[in-house]
Amino acid sequence: MASTGSPLLYVVFSILVLVLLAVDFVVLRAKGSHRVPMREAALWSLVWVSAAAAFCAWFWWHLTGLHGREVADEKALEFVTGYLIEKSLAVDNVFVWLSLFAYFAVPIELQKRVLLYGVLGAIVMRGVLIFLGAILLAKFHWVLYLFGAFLVLSGAKLLWMAGKEEQSIESNPMLRWLQGHIRMVHEYHGERFFIVQRGVRYATPLFVVLLFVELTDLIFAVDSIPAIFAVTSDPFIVFTSNIFAILGLRAMYFMLQGLADKFHYLKYGLAFILLFIGGKMLLLDVYKIPIGIALGVVAVILVLAVAASWIWPKKKPGGSATGHGSE
Repeated sequence: MASTGSPLLYVVFSILVLVLLAVDFVVLRAKGSHRVPMREAALWSLVWVSAAAAFCAWFWWHLTGLHGREVADEKALEFVTGYLIEKSLAVDNVFVWLSLFAYFAVPIELQKRVLLYGVLGAIVMRGVLIFLGAILLAKFHWVLYLFGAFLVLSGAKLLWMAGKEEQSIESNPMLRWLQGHIRMVHEYHGERFFIVQRGVRYATPLFVVLLFVELTDLIFAVDSIPAIFAVTSDPFIVFTSNIFAILGLRAMYFMLQGLADKFHYLKYGLAFILLFIGGKMLLLDVYKIPIGIALGVVAVILVLAVAASWIWPKKKPGGSATGHGSE
């Protein structure tokens, strides 16, 4: 069975996503610009995870009626594994956003609007890349090996960079190009991306931040799309698990904000996940690792990374720990 998604299913799912985004947008507009507290972020995270779980349960029930219990179990497990992989890889995306907002000194009450548009852009880009990836895999089986090698190299690079200082955004060529080609003001004007002064339109720093958020979304999509194709070749599962993982990105950001230093070993965990998924893809024609084992390996790596961060908290420059042992 090449795909579990019919054209009708794609349309219904897309409408569901639009409804969820509309609800999120309406709530965002109703509350205006405000600091998102941890409790609100945790509640929204629970909402998005619950939505993914509800969809998975319906998907399993739907496939059970069409193809039987065995197929439904396998496809539901593929969805869960893909969702967990995409959710874990999204953590690195969140860390980059933290760096961006810190560099541009974006007031915390303005960040949520940028992230909402960032999520919208990520959904569009993921949809396009998944469509292209599915076409390539259907026509050229050897692309699997290309994806696998790319993931192994990405994992190795992330592992090598995990303990190093982040490169300054100031040296980014895109920022230098923007500063030379776009009229910009240097102060924020609420949640506005553009303002008009003396009849001339100027971009605000918030627009520049949005461009960088969209750029990082594209970069991380290039990593994550091959990773989920290593789990399943079903385009519908790739698409739905990816989109559900992205929908919770904004809430995840506000949950992890201020806790990034306490999960400093997560980057190592993500690197090992990429290495494992890349190796799984390269060995696909030699030995197909069962989806249940793949899910277990990814979960264990994440648990170990979080546990290591808790047991060995990051040291502050002065020598004290930033984790639970610092109090």
